[in-house]
Amino acid sequence: MGSTDSKLNFRKAVIQLTTKTQPVEATDDAFWDQFWADTTTTVQDVFALVPAAEIRAVREESPSNLATLCYKAVEKLVQGAESGCPSEREKQVILNCTRILTRILPYIFEDQDWRGFFWSTVPGAGHTDELDDDDGARPLAESLLLAVADLLFCPDFTVHSHKRGPDSIENMQSIDSCEYIWESGVGFAQSPPLNYIHDLNRTELLRLLLTCFSEAMYLPPSSDNNVLNPWVTFFCSTENRHALPLFTSLLNVVCAYDPVGYGIPYNHLLFSDYREQLVEQAVQILIVTLEHDGGVPHHPASPSSMEEQESAGPENLFVNYLSRIHREEDFDFVLKGLARLLTNPLTQTYLPNSTKKIQFHQELLVLFWKLCDFNKKFLFFVLKSSDVLDILVPILYYLNDARADQSRVGLMHIGVFILLLLSGERNFGVRLNKPYSIHVPMDIPVFTGTHADLLIVVFHKIITTGHQRLQPLFDCLLTIVVNVSPYLKSLSMVAANKLLHLLEAFSTCWFLFSAAQNHHLVFFLLEAFNNIIQYQFDGNCNLVYAIIRKRNVFHQLANLPSDPASIQKALQRKKKSPDVISRTSSQETVSMEGSHPAVPAEPGTLKASLVAIPGIDKLTEKSQVSEDGTMVSVPKTDSPHTTHSDQSAAAGTSDTESNSGRDNEVLSWKCKLPLQTIMRLLQVLVPQVEKICIDKGLTDESEILKFLQHGTLVGLLPVPHPILIRKYQANAGTAMWFRTYMWGVVYLRNVDPPIWYDTDVRLFEIQRM
Repeated sequence: MGSTDSKLNFRKAVIQLTTKTQPVEATDDAFWDQFWADTTTTVQDVFALVPAAEIRAVREESPSNLATLCYKAVEKLVQGAESGCPSEREKQVILNCTRILTRILPYIFEDQDWRGFFWSTVPGAGHTDELDDDDGARPLAESLLLAVADLLFCPDFTVHSHKRGPDSIENMQSIDSCEYIWESGVGFAQSPPLNYIHDLNRTELLRLLLTCFSEAMYLPPSSDNNVLNPWVTFFCSTENRHALPLFTSLLNVVCAYDPVGYGIPYNHLLFSDYREQLVEQAVQILIVTLEHDGGVPHHPASPSSMEEQESAGPENLFVNYLSRIHREEDFDFVLKGLARLLTNPLTQTYLPNSTKKIQFHQELLVLFWKLCDFNKKFLFFVLKSSDVLDILVPILYYLNDARADQSRVGLMHIGVFILLLLSGERNFGVRLNKPYSIHVPMDIPVFTGTHADLLIVVFHKIITTGHQRLQPLFDCLLTIVVNVSPYLKSLSMVAANKLLHLLEAFSTCWFLFSAAQNHHLVFFLLEAFNNIIQYQFDGNCNLVYAIIRKRNVFHQLANLPSDPASIQKALQRKKKSPDVISRTSSQETVSMEGSHPAVPAEPGTLKASLVAIPGIDKLTEKSQVSEDGTMVSVPKTDSPHTTHSDQSAAAGTSDTESNSGRDNEVLSWKCKLPLQTIMRLLQVLVPQVEKICIDKGLTDESEILKFLQHGTLVGLLPVPHPILIRKYQANAGTAMWFRTYMWGVVYLRNVDPPIWYDTDVRLFEIQRM
């Protein structure tokens, strides 16, 4: 009965707050205590008992009451942070204030006039000195953030107590929180005992912190990267004395987490895993705090960068700590932890639903991206051994699984961006030659080969059977293939056929002429073939054989018509069959056992909108690989891939338009098609293969492959071209894309309680599928 009474009292207090037309004095503790004195409300109760309409009504009609409620709740947190909440009742008050602020803050952020409220000092409210600092009153936001940071290291509330005896007290002001890090791992060796109450309390405080940081959701997308989130900027500055132990705690809790636990089947159905909720909140806090690097460029290239640093505000300590991790054992701990969690949803067991499957793989991918972006030593560590493949396989699994689902287009992008970043490093291409033996059930043709084959087969599946909105990613997918191509020692027949099928599809006249940038895709594929022929001919008889079999595709490309009448005719043909690419693959084969086909989103699924990604020429910069393997940056020139302005690319060209502009454009790139190497190969090998077939009456592939395997083109091919690698480069466009994607994920993943649901977010739109 007690719990019903207390909910009733809480609800009465809310109604009083909304109906009182006169401001309630801040000193009226009897009134304000009703909101947090009670012991049995959960965060779900608070969300149910404080409806959105009533928060908005108070905000509009009695703003001083809303201001006092926020002020009093923060004051309670500050008092708790100072006293260390020795009694159960004080702990309950802290949790209730945390829940109320989590409920109210989004409605403060959605109203432009209120957004500055937490950054003002509240004159005369409460007449206490709790919130006053030596230098006058702190803004409410700062008091709130510092109190939450203190409370996250509060003995017997959120951390294990180190008390020597019953009478000794741990003073909150003098506590060294570095001794209370939540989990062993980076920079900390002891593993404190698990305590689910501590995990629950940490989760509630982190949820409030995430809500504080979410002001970013209420500002429209802007390409100005110097617009800093004041909440994140302050929290990650030297003002927060717990910045280092908190960063370490968050990272270690995430990377040490093992969802399968003790390996008992169905264990996740027997008891609740409080650690999982904590890990989810921790990884979300990490990705949103690492989003702002204080406006400081992380490539201090020029002396002027020091001046920029001055103007950009305080340094983000979380970014600083992340970039300074350097011990091999720390890298190993982080990489193995992320790989274990990313692989978790792929694990197959004979008992259905017997192992726990995590849902936060998107946040983990963003965290992995941040690690590679901010810490180049980590990136090199990842690529130093074949451990990188433990990240690659789950990414390919997610890409393949999400290819038909428009609500997961953001996941497709982050996966492709990570692979683009990795493919800029030679070691990634080299690692792909490792045989692929673990068979994760995927809806792709069965093949025997390497991780390179897996990558190509999955990319082919995305391009030929993914939904239409993935087309902007085709350039990225093929850039990755080009980047790794000089290092691929032997492609399987399945992968070789897939690459030629793509060339066949992309080199049809109507596809080449139907949009101004479509010819890029053919250039990328030809460049990949040239790299393999020139640098890895010996082991690639399957690809050479596939090229010989499909030689007519290359001859058609060489004789591509470029007169207006032919272009017009090709486009008329396109109208009859408007499909982007032929859906039937060359020799489609049986999918892997145990795999499920990729399916579209369920009707009613919510998704967050995303900003457009920049074109591939903005996403990457070219580097040339010199003799000794080092890379030299190539100055930007008008390459055959970019013979037109971005505007014409974005707009495409209409079907009926057959102006001289288009004809000239086709002529200008047609003469640059890099066909010499392949034509020379065909000129030398086709007569030899035909002769063998006639002489020996051969129809058997294996004999021809044996001949090609021992063949050589030394001295017959043109001089090898230098290897060109297109390395990912950070830019304002992708920074904005990451911000919208990341906050969209955070919005959609926090459904219990639904922190931001039905509030007026501006960074993205929430759409129903």
